[in-house]
Amino acid sequence: MSPTLILIVISTYIAILFAITWVTAKRANSQSFYIGNKSSPWFVVAYGMIGASLSGVTFMSVPGWVQETNFTYLLVVIGNMAGYAVIALVLMPLYYRLNLTSIYTYLDKRFGFWSYKTGAGFFIISRMMGATLRMFLVVYVLQEFVFNAWNIPFWANALLFIVLVVLYTFKGGIKTIIWTDTLQTTFMILAVVISVIFISRQMDSSVGQMLVTIRESGFTKVFEYDWQSERFFLKQFLSGMFICIAMTGLDQEMMQKNLSCRNIKDAQKNMFTFSGILILVNLMFLTLGGFLAVYARSRGIVVDSTDDLFPTIALNYMGPIAGVVFMVGLISAAFPSADGALTSLTTSVSIDFLGLDKRKDLPEKKATRIRYTVHITIAILFFICILAFSKLNNRAVIDELFTIAGYTYGPLLGLYSFGLFTKRSVTDNLTPFIAVLSPVICYFLSKYSVQLFNGYKFGFELLLVNGMITFLGLLAFSKRDPKGVVL
Repeated sequence: MSPTLILIVISTYIAILFAITWVTAKRANSQSFYIGNKSSPWFVVAYGMIGASLSGVTFMSVPGWVQETNFTYLLVVIGNMAGYAVIALVLMPLYYRLNLTSIYTYLDKRFGFWSYKTGAGFFIISRMMGATLRMFLVVYVLQEFVFNAWNIPFWANALLFIVLVVLYTFKGGIKTIIWTDTLQTTFMILAVVISVIFISRQMDSSVGQMLVTIRESGFTKVFEYDWQSERFFLKQFLSGMFICIAMTGLDQEMMQKNLSCRNIKDAQKNMFTFSGILILVNLMFLTLGGFLAVYARSRGIVVDSTDDLFPTIALNYMGPIAGVVFMVGLISAAFPSADGALTSLTTSVSIDFLGLDKRKDLPEKKATRIRYTVHITIAILFFICILAFSKLNNRAVIDELFTIAGYTYGPLLGLYSFGLFTKRSVTDNLTPFIAVLSPVICYFLSKYSVQLFNGYKFGFELLLVNGMITFLGLLAFSKRDPKGVVL
């Protein structure tokens, strides 16, 4: 399809995005940026978080997985629901009771300085690496299908993407993102629905008939009963639960939006509503994956990676309108991941490491200038990392880095579990070493699990193992504290 047409559509989309930004960023201040002045409507947050939780990688990956893993990913999503319940009933009441802006200040109150900095540091590493990899994959698709046609270099494409994200988050922060995520979630869902309709028409079939074909083809299999498999149903469920707790409940980006709600009741309504919608949206993505798998089989389409299935069919086989729909959906999935990461990292650095929230003597204008500097610095780091990933030019290495980024949530899971469920005090200055050692051990466990455990292969449940190793390490160097309080 025409690169010019793609660019026109993307430019129109971005213009709408900036119109929303202009309205929402009026009279914004630091509290607007960090927690939206605690005035965000819970239902808007719930709906917009769908886009934030499903990145551009998910937009391409989940439909592509169906070819190889059928609907087994659905059990991870159902496990997520259990995790969201824990977040709503255990973690969010704690965050609201302590009136936190950065959720990692809990670790300072509970354990001390080094544990606090370790938790915040692991979030920054995790989010920086994970967000950059997600951004890289989207920029790469744009380069392949748009900018190469005009001989525009990759670095210029990456710079444009980063500049756009900076511009619409620069002033309003969370106050702006709450509303732009709503727009982006809508377009992303529409892209899935329209793609399903287009594929049905290409197959000269109705949506209902295609659903029957998907089921008869075996793509709707949900339960895997082989306990050694990465997709064993119990592992999928438990992994989904703890992935959700760690990567949502212990993640500043996701919780910052919840903390922008007016009160804990609104935040809990947001979380329960969001978790219900998320199941439906993921089911839509899996259904789309079934449609793509059937279409690919009927046309003899073979791709190098399952991630390439959706873009290949949408951009090369379905006509210009379907291609435009795909690109809008991809951009809609990419921006919430990028803007949320940039805003949450700015918040964490500003509060957890620069202590701007504690400097009451600092004038608002000076605090804002410092925040702007942090915001731009992080954006520059994003840009540098994207260029570094482009130089690797190795999908296997990039996948490995993405996996490593996931490991770094394990220490956060262990830290918070120890704080919430024990009254023991840790040896605070040893926490950084324990937190670093745990994911290293998990990396080697994953790499050699088949040899070490008689054919057993770790999947998503490695996050739980990671958290347990951190918990046991903290326990080994802790002491009973009669005055200890579970905050």
